[in-house]
Amino acid sequence: MNRPKVIFYNGASVDGRIAVNRDSLLLYGDERWKAIEGPDNFDVFQWLRLVHQPQATLEGSGSFVRDGEQPGPLPLFEGDPAPLCQDYLPENILNRPGHRGWFTAVDGRGRIRWYYKEYPDEQWQGWYPVVLVAGRTPPEYLAYLQREEIPYLVAGGSQVDLRQALEKMKSLLGVECLISTGGGRLNGAMLRLGLIDEVDLVIHPGIIGGTDNPRLFESPELGSSEMPTRLRLISALAQEGGRVWLRYEVISSS
Repeated sequence: MNRPKVIFYNGASVDGRIAVNRDSLLLYGDERWKAIEGPDNFDVFQWLRLVHQPQATLEGSGSFVRDGEQPGPLPLFEGDPAPLCQDYLPENILNRPGHRGWFTAVDGRGRIRWYYKEYPDEQWQGWYPVVLVAGRTPPEYLAYLQREEIPYLVAGGSQVDLRQALEKMKSLLGVECLISTGGGRLNGAMLRLGLIDEVDLVIHPGIIGGTDNPRLFESPELGSSEMPTRLRLISALAQEGGRVWLRYEVISSS
């Protein structure tokens, strides 16, 4: 395998919704979502971290920025953008003391503004952001990342090539395993590309409904010759308060 092992983790309502509406950011939640979560008697995410020892997490830009929201403007870049369109991996960040992992974000359009680069929370000490961008990511954004000393990997042309990005994460950053906790569009893209190895899903005791609410996997429809992704059940655990934790291995189609 020339890419990291990818563990998919998310929580959803019984009808497969991961948020109550499109305006709810996954990283910050919503009071109405909290109403169906039930008591937090077992932290599945922390269990996955303990067992798999991932060197990275993965999010899409939609976890940070709402659809249609305009991020803060950046200074116009003047000059040759070609040098910016190369992987930016500053040595002082890669080799900094106490490094433990990477907060990875897919952001080919340059939407995220990084107000925090390191976190005081003990469980995230030593983690640092890295951004996955594309050849057509605005140079203003790439220059901004360099000013902020935020590493980035360039993969793909008009949009981020997820397979190439994961391969670079393994070869250049030494990432052997990551946990993907992104939104439906990132999940759907990873699914269609066959880039998910394990699915860990917590079903919350509630139904949200709606026609446009974010779903677990948002992807193109299956073609006439394409097959659904098959899973093998590893375990199922009913938790106090009505949560159900389902753990699956993805059966490779190759």
